[in-house]
Amino acid sequence: MTDTTNEAQWPRPYWQESNEEGLLLFFVFGAFPEDLVIPTSKYGSPGLPDGVEMQRFQNTVLARWEGYPLAGALGELLKEDNPEAWAAAKAAPHVMAIRGRFPDSPQLDYLRDTLGVIAGLTDIGGKVVIDPQILTLFDAPSWREHYLVPGGAPPRHHVLILCSPEEVRGRSWVRTRGMRKFGRPDISLSNVPDREIDRAGALAENLVELQALGARFDDGQSVEVDGIAGGLTVKLGGDESDPRYNNSHADMRWPD
Repeated sequence: MTDTTNEAQWPRPYWQESNEEGLLLFFVFGAFPEDLVIPTSKYGSPGLPDGVEMQRFQNTVLARWEGYPLAGALGELLKEDNPEAWAAAKAAPHVMAIRGRFPDSPQLDYLRDTLGVIAGLTDIGGKVVIDPQILTLFDAPSWREHYLVPGGAPPRHHVLILCSPEEVRGRSWVRTRGMRKFGRPDISLSNVPDREIDRAGALAENLVELQALGARFDDGQSVEVDGIAGGLTVKLGGDESDPRYNNSHADMRWPD
């Protein structure tokens, strides 16, 4: 993707219009000045795009909210993954909640501009960034290292790829979270032989990039995969209420 510090558009060269919507959700924990001036221009962002709102909360007030990201199952997961950053977020006096929803678009400027705002917030007191769509908590240096890279962070950095065993011995389930940022379904590769996990992971990563750059699936279409006669058939389903993805998903089942 285009460098975050470049003001050029973030195009989607494979874009095919869909009925899906992009959705962004981030929480930035820290101590922010009363007069909030965010240095976004140094990151190629004119500020928050239309469709995105940013709200400032006292951390102790937001903690009463049912969806508070440091509590519940998500909070336990984040604490286990990075206890030091979790503790820093818990101790921070303020939280900036950033969220927005967008119609499908041939550019990803909304993502570029929002990332520029988050980068600016880490310059003026932001200590921890939580991206609940990928179940991930970053301290500020780690977030900047992950996203503010020369040439721009690849789509894979915006998405989580997971793998877990299935009930059938020797088979695994490879899936993604986070494609809702791009207004595209998450990938589900079920019934994957354990010896093929690496190949399935690489396939998921390729499909993430294609969709991030605008391609979309049709229900029932075939995805070519070397060594699998007829490829894998796509079955579209799900919606934001599905807790496994909080998104629609494109399921492909590895043949028996």
